[in-house]
Order: sequence, then C-alpha cells, then structure tokens
Amino acid sequence: MRLRLLLACLVFSHLGFADALPPEIGAALQQSGIPDTHLGLVLQPLDAAAPQLAWGEQRSLNPASVMKLVTTLAALDSLGPAHSWKTRVLYEGEIAHGVLKGTLILQGGGDPSLTLERFWLLLRELRQRGIREIRGDIMLDQTFYLIEPVDPGRFDQLPLKPYNAAPAALMVSQNAVALRLAPEGRKVRAALEPTLATVTVHNQLGLDDQACNGWQDGLGLSLDGRALRLMGRYPSSCGERTLWLNLLPPNETVAEVFAALWRELGGTHKGRILPGPAPAAAQALFEFDSQPLSLIARDINTYSNNVMAKMLLLNLGAARYGAPASWDKGVRAIRAWLAEKRLEMPELVLENGAGLSRIERISAASLARLLAWAPQSPAYYAFAASLPVLGQNGTLKSRLKDSPYAGRAWLKTGSLNGVRNLAGYVLDGQGRRKVLVLLINHDKAEAAGPLQEALIRLAVHPYPQ
Repeated sequence: MRLRLLLACLVFSHLGFADALPPEIGAALQQSGIPDTHLGLVLQPLDAAAPQLAWGEQRSLNPASVMKLVTTLAALDSLGPAHSWKTRVLYEGEIAHGVLKGTLILQGGGDPSLTLERFWLLLRELRQRGIREIRGDIMLDQTFYLIEPVDPGRFDQLPLKPYNAAPAALMVSQNAVALRLAPEGRKVRAALEPTLATVTVHNQLGLDDQACNGWQDGLGLSLDGRALRLMGRYPSSCGERTLWLNLLPPNETVAEVFAALWRELGGTHKGRILPGPAPAAAQALFEFDSQPLSLIARDINTYSNNVMAKMLLLNLGAARYGAPASWDKGVRAIRAWLAEKRLEMPELVLENGAGLSRIERISAASLARLLAWAPQSPAYYAFAASLPVLGQNGTLKSRLKDSPYAGRAWLKTGSLNGVRNLAGYVLDGQGRRKVLVLLINHDKAEAAGPLQEALIRLAVHPYPQ
C-alpha cells in the first residue's frame, strides 16, 4: 500500500498536481482512473472563510440525487419543518344509516407521505364517520397538479422500477406495490400486496442454491398488459424478500388499493372508481394531514426517494405561486428562494429537483455555499437530521460502518450511470463541523468508492482513537 501511494504521488508530482491535492486523495484518484478534470471538490470548515481543499469547484456537473439537498432545504426553510399537506375527503349526495347515496371524492393535495398504512388510516376515519356502504361513484381528484403524463420507461427503459413512477397529487405509497417472494417447497411463492384485482401474476420462477447476494439480478420481470410475468431463479437462502414495483398508473393504483382496503375494513361499494375533479356542490367530510415536512425530508434524503422529491418541488411551486402545481412553478420557486438568500448559482439547471435527470447541473462551489449557509436557517437541524449517517442508516448504512469514521459524517449520496457524488457535513476529531462536497462525472465513476472514503478520512482526521 505504501509503495502504491508513493508511486501515485510521484505521478501526480510529475503532472504538477502534488501541491493541489493531498497525497492520499491524489493516490485514490490515480487508482480510480478518473481524470481530475471530471470532478468538483470542496472541503471547508464551517467556521473558516476559505476552503481547506478545493478542486474543480466551479465545474458544472450532474448532481444526481445530491440535487435533493437544494429541494429539501428550500422547502424546509420556506415552509417550516412542521408544514403538512392535506388530502380532502368530500361527498355529493346524502348520508343516512351508514350509507352514502352519491359520490365520494378523494381530493389529492400533494401528500408525499400517503403510504399504504396511512391510506388505511384515512379509510378507517371514513368508517369511523359511520359510512359502511357507498352507493355511487368514487372520484379521484388529481387537479392539484397540472403536469403532462410521463412514460415511466423514458429515463432508463426500466418502467417497473419504483423510482420511475410519475408523481400525482393523490398517490399511495409513491405508486409502489410490494411483490412478496419466498421459497415454498420446491417452488417460489409470489404474491402482490395488496392484491391487485386487474393484475395477474404468472410465476415461472425456479429455486436455486446460490448465495443471496445480488438476488434481484437473477429475476426476469415484465408487464404485458395486466399480466406480470416472473422468470429466472430465486435463491432459497434468501428466505422471504420484498421487491417494490411500479406497475400501474397512479389513478389505477389508488383505485385498486382503495377497493382492497375498503373490503378489509368491512365496507362495500357499488359503483365506479374514476378520475375527475370534485363537483362544485361537493361537501367537505374531513381532511387527512400528511406527516410533517421534517419527516418527509428525512425520507427523501436518507433513502433518496425520487418520487417524494419531485412532489416536493411541485408543492413548492404551488405554495409560492398558487395551485395548480407545475414543473415550471416549482423550478421558479427554488430559483426565487435562492435569490432571496443570495445563493447565486448561475450554472444551476433544474428539471425535477430529484436528480433523476440527465440535464440537471450544479457546481461543488454552489453546493458548498448552500451547505455553509444552512446553519443560518431555523430549519437547519431538521435539514441536517434528514441526511444519511455514515455507517448507520439509509444509503450510507454499509459505508465504513466498522471504522472510527462511522457516525461522524452526514452525507447525501447521488448515483447514476457515470455519476458518483457525496455532499453534506463531517465532524472532525476536534469537534469542528466541515462541509464536504465531491461530484464525479465520468465513465469510471463506479470506481470512485476509495476516493470518496479517502476524502472522508481526510475530513475527519485526526479522529479519536
């Protein structure tokens, strides 16, 4: 290892980089095969006027999911950590003796946290109001968002991946449905949860005795109309596993889930479930609040939830410029907030605020300024707590988990093909907080792990023994 470090340092010295990059960073960069012209780097103590280390910090690079830092901080600072969104339940007709004779309306308000469990609570509230039977249509009002339909396979030709779900003002579990897999004798049991009446599962999975690591790689899934076809091999050593899928358009998923949960709650329904705006004469029955924004931001950043981040951008636009929400309003809202905070980012390109984009751009210098400004915001602690903790949770759960550095860094990750990024905060051995930003855009970005870890070690060093 020492010999490799020495050789790398000699190479960088020959190229003239030895004075700009510390030896351990130069060595890791050399070993990765990534040119130094394809990265942006800033390491700066929060109490210092100048960075400890900066390289390519003005380059405009694809941030991938690191862009979620911009979206969540703008939302937390603009709206406050306790902000919530409402799903309204309305009706048209009459309610008597537990029977609604008329139309029930579920009006989406952009709740990113309406999980299966919380949707069950919403329907339970409906039952608690004494309604056990609905004789009429159920309307799904999506008019809070004014956005064009999106082909879920457009980004990477993987339409079943849950991160490719299109946002909707009324959405259950970010439109993801659970596929439960488990060995059962010599076969594989496969079932959707909740059961979708219009989707049939054609299970041709076979069992094998391979290791469970990378078990998803052995699966072949396709959706042919409403037939979900499962092929390939499933390791028996995996036991029971869950695969989340984006199967149906949001309206159809809500309709299917409503029908399944309403039956479980003892309710009956005679009529259709279809999209449409709430009639002007509809009466309010109750409102169902989302989780607070602080928890939504945590889910977005800790687990890098793309659909929730997109909804947050749309909601920001509606909060500043009025409903209906649109992509243009969301982008303008973030740009207006940045201007108000004097966080100029001339290179910034926003598309959806989630980083699931080929065109979004930002520089390491801009991200570092954003992170250095954040402690001035009353929402700072909610923002910092939303980031994955090194070696402990979220997308950083397995990184350096048995090292002295675990628990000393709060960093948002960002990964696409040819992109590997980190940005957030580090606590060094003397208790100083530092901003760390590393953006890498290159065909060999997948080899950047040792470089990222070398930068984290440099940021924390010296650490307590």
